[in-house]
Amino acid sequence: MNNTAVARARSFPLVLVTSSIAKKFVMALTGFVAFGYVVGHMIGNLQIFIGQNQINAYAKALHSMGPLLWLVRGFLIVCIVLHIWLGAQLRIENWVARPDGYARKKSLKTGLPARTMIWTGALIFAFVIYHILQFTVRSTDPRFEELFDTLGRHDVYSMVILGFQNIWISGFYIVAVGLLCFHLSHGIWSMFQSLGWNNKRSERWLQGFAWIFASVMFLGYISIPIAVLGGFLKLPGGVAL
Repeated sequence: MNNTAVARARSFPLVLVTSSIAKKFVMALTGFVAFGYVVGHMIGNLQIFIGQNQINAYAKALHSMGPLLWLVRGFLIVCIVLHIWLGAQLRIENWVARPDGYARKKSLKTGLPARTMIWTGALIFAFVIYHILQFTVRSTDPRFEELFDTLGRHDVYSMVILGFQNIWISGFYIVAVGLLCFHLSHGIWSMFQSLGWNNKRSERWLQGFAWIFASVMFLGYISIPIAVLGGFLKLPGGVAL
């Protein structure tokens, strides 16, 4: 092996990390993780409509995982941070590499979700932090620490209802979920493209799937605060406001 070949072999890991293709691929993988979490989290949340016992049992099962649960949460946060960081890097690289005239011309052909990915991603991350503080760490409302059901389990059912009875919190949640689904409407299609699963024949189908999926996620998530504000989900007897 000559010196040139050795130098290329040694530089390969650096090229893999710094190339735009590698960044897009890692973004696709981290986006896929977030994609799976969004689906699983919504399915878990919607159990609140089955009743207090169901959602509390679900929450108890999650917390029984102990350190493994925090490991999963940590992995998810790392994926989100990496996704946003790489997205910001790619956007900056595009701004630097393309002339202003070309960038303006291209923006006319690009949908709003694609042009705002970096901003919606950052806002979604801020919402995730607040959501963790509110319902996981339970540091935003002192009443949450005192809520237990008749079986001694932490009363997640009542905690969610108390939280969403505040119209400002519900409004913030609905807007944040809207931004998340707006982000997903382009992100899912972009993920398939980065993984090489997209072509001219499937492009329109994948774009349609992305919009339908994002719409279903939006309706599923906002159904809970709307049900609380509309009085369809109410506090069980004995829980004070």
